[in-house]
Amino acid sequence: MAWNEPGNGGNKDRDPWGQKGKEQGPPDLDEVFKKLISKFGGGSGNKFSGGGSGSSFGKVGISLVLGVLAVIWVVSGFYTVKEAERGVVLRFGAYSQMVEPGLDWLPTFVDKVIPVNVETVRSMQAKGSMLTKDENVVEVQMGIQYRVVGPKDYLFNVTNADDSLRQAVDSALRFVIGHTSMDDILTTGREVVRQSTREHIESIIGRYNMGIELVDVNLLPARPPEAVKDAFDDAIAAQEDEQRYIREAEAYAREIEPTARGQVKRIEQEASAYKQQVVLKAQGEVARFNSLLPQYKLAPEVTRQRLYLETMEQVYSNTTKVVIDTKGTGNMLYLPLDKIMQSSNNTPASATNSNRVATPQSAPVSKTRYSYSDANTNTRPDRFSTGRN
Repeated sequence: MAWNEPGNGGNKDRDPWGQKGKEQGPPDLDEVFKKLISKFGGGSGNKFSGGGSGSSFGKVGISLVLGVLAVIWVVSGFYTVKEAERGVVLRFGAYSQMVEPGLDWLPTFVDKVIPVNVETVRSMQAKGSMLTKDENVVEVQMGIQYRVVGPKDYLFNVTNADDSLRQAVDSALRFVIGHTSMDDILTTGREVVRQSTREHIESIIGRYNMGIELVDVNLLPARPPEAVKDAFDDAIAAQEDEQRYIREAEAYAREIEPTARGQVKRIEQEASAYKQQVVLKAQGEVARFNSLLPQYKLAPEVTRQRLYLETMEQVYSNTTKVVIDTKGTGNMLYLPLDKIMQSSNNTPASATNSNRVATPQSAPVSKTRYSYSDANTNTRPDRFSTGRN
């Protein structure tokens, strides 16, 4: 066709919309859509278009639709596992693998990911009325803290791991309470009950391999039934008083024992000092008599009289008796009888208070000076002689 020839194959009357011999006008939109739909549908049975071109156009449409679906399928396979989680991948319902935190992809409708939190500490409580060893009923409550350490075991080894753990806690707690007396549960044996219950729970979940790890087990305050609560409160108060009295007695013993030991040590030191004092005094007396022995050998009578006078002076200086020379020519001196009587009255009281042999207080003694008219006479010394020659 030349450049100056009319279009449409030289047929001026042919309508591009398939209408021959008619005047050109606005196309019918309904028919246009029907033709497009029929072409995307494969073009078979279309009387308005050729079979070859309709079939190729239908293949292109199908490819386009399939491409869009493939893009959607690929995009839908991306997923993210959080930092505290682990992903369990199932392929056609069976376990396939474990995925770590981060962005990953899986084929949709083929694989499925179940995220399991392995860092969060979970908690549950078990409580109920239980029978003790001594056939008493007690209300017991226990708190459990745990976390998941094996996501695969947690999901597939038991039907419901949380429910299985709750049943294990209840079973272990009832077993331990049934082998413990009520007094131990309420007072001193709580730590033993807690530790024994934890060991039994770990034994159960270990046999079933639940993928769970116990973090802590807390035995909450147990209480008796309301009907007997007042009586048990009195019993607990009595036990607390007993423990308090024991602690007070121990504290008193710790306070008294050092004091008693100090007194014992002081008495021992005083006895040792007294022993040394007596020994040294005896040794001094021996030394004094040994020093007087040469003098006694030289002048026995004079030495004897001198020793006698010194002894009597020492004795009379510690007594309330007064010796008066009635035959002498000396003057009569004043005797302080009031002080002598007061001294005699105070001496027993002081001796009783000190619990020792008290030395009587010395009272003023009137001393009479003796004058000797003849140096060779022994009139005065004979008065104090002991009858020894």
